Amino acid sequence: MQTTTVYSSPLGSILLAADDEGVTGLWFEGQKYEARGLDPQAVRGSTPILDEACRWLAAYFAGRRPKTLPPLHLTGTAFQRSVWDMMRQIPYGCTATYGELACGLGGSKGTMARAVGSAVGRNPVSVLVPCHRVVGAGGDLTGYAGGIERKIALLTLEGVDLARFHLPRGTSAH
Repeated sequence: MQTTTVYSSPLGSILLAADDEGVTGLWFEGQKYEARGLDPQAVRGSTPILDEACRWLAAYFAGRRPKTLPPLHLTGTAFQRSVWDMMRQIPYGCTATYGELACGLGGSKGTMARAVGSAVGRNPVSVLVPCHRVVGAGGDLTGYAGGIERKIALLTLEGVDLARFHLPRGTSAH
């Protein structure tokens, strides 16, 4: 059984979901794949895991580097979970390319980068598993399920120098 709560972040409302094992979902309101995998029988409420996730988010959005993630319970294919595990290894304030993740999984930058991109885009726990830290080759700030403006804001919060990236037309660094 999943329990949900809503966290008010500086970037908009975040829907959090958790079961007895860990956080199962974290979605910005209106993001692509919002509530994907959420049990239709989920109930609104509070649990120790959701409380811990909210404390983590409060510290993160206050500009601190939370040391320990709340427990996670991620469901996906073995390949998706391996990509999500790799994203968790990208340090706070750093970025990695889809190609670098592909190479880390034993594939070539070109061949596996698209599959990695698909797995990154289906990350069920945005921010906690930092898909916003994954960028395109050549410094392109590519899509983010929560919206490119949120990706820019999260990278800015972490102190990433956005001057080295190509921002999509119509966006700006905050």
